[in-house]
Amino acid sequence: MLAMAINHEEAAVVIDVNNIYVEASYTGPRLESIDDVTAEWVVSLMEWQRDQKTLHKKYATMIIQKATELFEPLDTLVDISIDELEEITVCGDIHGQYYDLMNIFKINGNPSEENPYLFNGDFIDRGSFSVEVIMLMLTWKVCFPQHFFMSRGNHEAKQLNKMYGFEGEVKAKYDMKTYEIFSQLFCHLPLCHVINKKVMVCHGGLYSKDGVKLQDIRETNRKREPGDEGIMVESLWSDPCDLNGRHPSKRGVGVMFGPDIA
Repeated sequence: MLAMAINHEEAAVVIDVNNIYVEASYTGPRLESIDDVTAEWVVSLMEWQRDQKTLHKKYATMIIQKATELFEPLDTLVDISIDELEEITVCGDIHGQYYDLMNIFKINGNPSEENPYLFNGDFIDRGSFSVEVIMLMLTWKVCFPQHFFMSRGNHEAKQLNKMYGFEGEVKAKYDMKTYEIFSQLFCHLPLCHVINKKVMVCHGGLYSKDGVKLQDIRETNRKREPGDEGIMVESLWSDPCDLNGRHPSKRGVGVMFGPDIA
């Protein structure tokens, strides 16, 4: 899909990559088609970004659009199945630390069909290289859609992006329209993954009441900005604590939940 209409409260954003001109001076990775995204191409992007160079807007838009297409039909809770003899690596907050992400792949190996990953939200904000982090992750997703997984974190939201840097970084490296399609993509990210029906992974959780079932999470409407209460916001914002029971969160949203609740 070469054109995408993004509906937000403020306005609709339409981007047609055919109308984005690539300057002759650009010497970074290029794509004739989204089908050209291979593991070798992703490695070339990784090295290009290592030198603090930005992927051209045309190719970034192609990748954001394709990744959005991959996330859009998924349930809010996604089941992951791996062979009992295989491993999957689950990683927490990267927060714009591109060189830490590079180090993870150096130590643990690049994503592949034999080396799957799940990144559990908060890819962006705070660090100075959030664009590089999210572009590399989305490109791995496009390359290995069944072996590279991403959950939404509380920072994949407009309110925090404005406060903690991602909006400004995208506007500096690309433009506001690109930020809008990033925001739309974030609204399509799943909130939760369950690995082999045994391990539940979400950025925040658990919940303010007993009886929440996996099916309730699966059916939660996530394709929006987070609100102030309910399964979606608690999946993103709640925190564990040492005391039994549930307690008000210092964050102002979500809850603190003790070991007995877990």
